[in-house]
Amino acid sequence: MQSDSAFFLSGLSEETMVNEEKLLVPTDMYLKSGIHIGTKFRTKYMEPFIYKTRPDGLSVLNLQKIDERLKIAANFLAQYNPEDVVVACRRENGWKAARKFGAVTGIRTFAGRYQPGVMTNPALEQYTEAKLVMVVDAWPDRNIVMDAVGMGIPVIALCDTNNQANDIDVVVPCNNKGKKSLGLAFWILAREYLKARGAIKGDEEFVEKLEDFTEE
Repeated sequence: MQSDSAFFLSGLSEETMVNEEKLLVPTDMYLKSGIHIGTKFRTKYMEPFIYKTRPDGLSVLNLQKIDERLKIAANFLAQYNPEDVVVACRRENGWKAARKFGAVTGIRTFAGRYQPGVMTNPALEQYTEAKLVMVVDAWPDRNIVMDAVGMGIPVIALCDTNNQANDIDVVVPCNNKGKKSLGLAFWILAREYLKARGAIKGDEEFVEKLEDFTEE
């Protein structure tokens, strides 16, 4: 039986293999996190990002598209000051990653329940203004997505193969359920955000460890 790594690598084009150095992280780092492993359900929205369906029924996301969308999301995030961005993660597997991302970038994060109206009702104690929202999963994080849509605020969303992408401005295809996958995604986004904002000059200046973003 093929391993996940062998299964995916067998589908990489020669060009992709040659351009390995252009990826945000080495291919093996992506594969070990399981960031490419989707679910047994696939929506029409996510079909363009799916590479193949395995014999066991699980869909496999295209690694190159994951990398490309992480770059797009990081560059989009970098257009905004930290205080203008809100990140929400209702899924417990992503709490550590989201909180660490917030600590590293200065971006406000809601790890756990987001109370409806936080961005729309100034009377609430937690009221905060935002110009950009990022969520880990548009379904459990639907309260903040609805608030953002109602106010015309763009939304970035990490999306698995089973996600709907309506109301989402930037889709980042990835396994948005696994601890290691979410840890890697937030680690990459934090590094690329700081680079794009000029806070660090290169990868070597990003001293945060991946394991600090990842739940055991």
